[in-house]
Amino acid sequence: MYLSTSPSSSFVRASSSTSAVSRIVFSFSRQIQPARFFATTYRSIRCSVPRWSNYGVNQRFPISLKAQIRTASPVVERNVATMALEHPFKGIFTSLPKAGGGEFGKFYSLPALNDPRIDKLPFSIRILLESAIRNCDNFHVTKDDVEKILDWENTAPKQVEIPFKPARVLLQDFTGVPSVVDLASMRDAMKELGSDPDKINPLVPVDLVIDHSVQVDVARSENALQANMDIEFKRNKERFAFLRWGSTAFHNMLVVPPGSSIVHQVNLEYLGRVVFNSDGVLYPDSLVGTDSHTTMIDGLGVAGWGVGGIEAEATMLGQSMSMVLPGVVGFRMNGKLHDGVTATDLVLTVTQMLRKHSVVGKFVEFYGPGLASLSLADRATIANMSPEYGATMGFFPVDHMTLQYLRLTERSEETLTMIEEYLRANKMFVDYNEPQEERVYSSYLELELSDVEPCVSGPKRPNDRVPLKDMKADWHACLDNKQGFKGFAVPKEEKGKVAKFTFHGLPAELKHGSVVIAAITSCTNTSNPNVMLGAGLVAKKACELGLEVKPWIKTSLAPGSGAVTKYLHKSGLEKYLNQQGFNLVGYGCTTCIGNSGDLDESVASTITDNDIVAAAVLSGNRNFEGRVHPLTRANYLASPPLVVAYALAGTVDIDFEKEPVGIGKDGRSVYLKDIWPSNKEIAEVVQSSVLPEMFKSTYEAITQGNPFWNQLSVPSSSIYAWDPNSTYIHQPPYFKGMSMDPPGPHGVKDAFCLLNFGDSITTDHISPAGSIHKDSPAAKYLMEHGVQRRDFNSYGS
Repeated sequence: MYLSTSPSSSFVRASSSTSAVSRIVFSFSRQIQPARFFATTYRSIRCSVPRWSNYGVNQRFPISLKAQIRTASPVVERNVATMALEHPFKGIFTSLPKAGGGEFGKFYSLPALNDPRIDKLPFSIRILLESAIRNCDNFHVTKDDVEKILDWENTAPKQVEIPFKPARVLLQDFTGVPSVVDLASMRDAMKELGSDPDKINPLVPVDLVIDHSVQVDVARSENALQANMDIEFKRNKERFAFLRWGSTAFHNMLVVPPGSSIVHQVNLEYLGRVVFNSDGVLYPDSLVGTDSHTTMIDGLGVAGWGVGGIEAEATMLGQSMSMVLPGVVGFRMNGKLHDGVTATDLVLTVTQMLRKHSVVGKFVEFYGPGLASLSLADRATIANMSPEYGATMGFFPVDHMTLQYLRLTERSEETLTMIEEYLRANKMFVDYNEPQEERVYSSYLELELSDVEPCVSGPKRPNDRVPLKDMKADWHACLDNKQGFKGFAVPKEEKGKVAKFTFHGLPAELKHGSVVIAAITSCTNTSNPNVMLGAGLVAKKACELGLEVKPWIKTSLAPGSGAVTKYLHKSGLEKYLNQQGFNLVGYGCTTCIGNSGDLDESVASTITDNDIVAAAVLSGNRNFEGRVHPLTRANYLASPPLVVAYALAGTVDIDFEKEPVGIGKDGRSVYLKDIWPSNKEIAEVVQSSVLPEMFKSTYEAITQGNPFWNQLSVPSSSIYAWDPNSTYIHQPPYFKGMSMDPPGPHGVKDAFCLLNFGDSITTDHISPAGSIHKDSPAAKYLMEHGVQRRDFNSYGS
């Protein structure tokens, strides 16, 4: 629920909007005429050609999508910009020839600098270097900035600042709505100033994926997907109509409808270019996003990370963003994972190591022979959790595994050839069959993959890894410990408490550690075929042995991509997940973002009345107290197969090595080892079930929208019609009374600290994104405005 009364939200959005409009006013002010400004302004106004384009022609995507994408108008060609200012690095602007004649395009060649420092640079820094060279105009980006990056080994420790111009911007709907609101209000300002409001448009490609709104209102039902989508559209009709208006009103903006996929999977499987070819100029794909897990794209060799609304909107308007030139931690991986160990176990181990190493504000770059055994999906899982281990991004350079994934997800062979040839020519491709240059890093870490063991993380932080073999002992220690990240302070006489209740006529009971939510969810894991099909195999073996998940546990399956349901269905494993209650509930963040929906009243009241420390187990990336659900005080991150296993056990108070998961249909004890698939079993199912056409059909479908989305009625006007009675979207007041002569800067007087926090305080503690409690101030506000309790949305919406 977007509440315009939120002081912090209003402040941030005011800052973002004011700075953005100032740039627009400056851009069209007649008072500013210097040639240098003319050159740089028009270089940024010259918008990119349509996304996924080669040579200005979309060669990959369906007509239905092309109809939705409108390039910025007018398009000012690059040569107009350079008329006023000759490019300082024109001498290294060279052609990339095709093998059969002709050229792929032209590019700024790093090897042509003939500077030996380049060979020592981390690959992630080379991307910053190329961007600085390409955008160098000695105004926004200077030759001194280029030199700072070239001399990274010496300048990074000094915390120098550099400008960076990402190639594109990625939004999700929670953070995307305020950005589109700001653009819409800028158009109002332009109209009031007597200028053309249609001049207000993003100047770089912007992709907005609606994935944060769906909640698990209905679970354990064959109709859950449709039912939850019905409710989602009823709750969010105004928000969705506003975004659909924005998708047609603004140029250079694509909106992916709700019910499609999670933003980071769409980015990985569909939006990621790896290399742009814009009007015949080649350069690395890069982006900033308004979601912290934008870093998932780093697994594809695309530099991307999360930023705030101010930085994102500045980038949308063609401005460079200022950043501290980061140190880079070199993380070497050796060997391969043992049988039965998952990518989730690996990323939880990596998260713990990097949190201890302290990587805040730094890049992490992974390298070493161990990468050869990690699939692209495994790498993306590790890159996804960069926010949890504190790094700006966790980067995997492009190699043959990257190209293999691009081929799987239906990128064209011509595009793949262009990507490989460009990256090789510009020293940005890793070929493990060739001698490797020794790159220099700020610090080093090393991990033997064979040392990784099955684990979970919790109960309140993602970096509190617990080896599976130690879980029972750790749980009892948490019950005993004083209140804190690893403690609940349960009195000894209360530890064995059993709360009995009736669940829809069935006898039931809850104890400390009883699992009440088991969710296969989140961008981190749910597009990794190995762990998703592994979960299906666990469910299959459990069904065959006669195990069943208790009916009062709220189970759910929310994949990151529509391709997942296709390969689950083809493998024949979908039906077994359904039998265990893991029915498809939607395509979105769901439980991981706090959209877990209500627990059954009988379960909720039993937890509350008996002060039970109930548990949730999810394949997510965050488990801060209160995020997953207000009534689950213990929340554990686990791989999708382990989520199924814990649901079957019904408790986190279990030693899987010594205690059975349950009793089978023959009366025998069934242990985890009896239902756990081998790596060979998983690989065979992946090989036969994950097919390129699944990705193609998935994204052809989402570009056509769905009936709910397509039936939304939106005006064709380029100016938005604000509703003063809305509890979702208000017209910002920042631009009222604005003139063509912007006022000078104002001093800041008597400023004071708004909030002063201790360690490990997150945005979840400050501004929750999940459900609105019926007794909260927000609930009171909504009810005063005529919103019924059943119509409450989430805070983030």
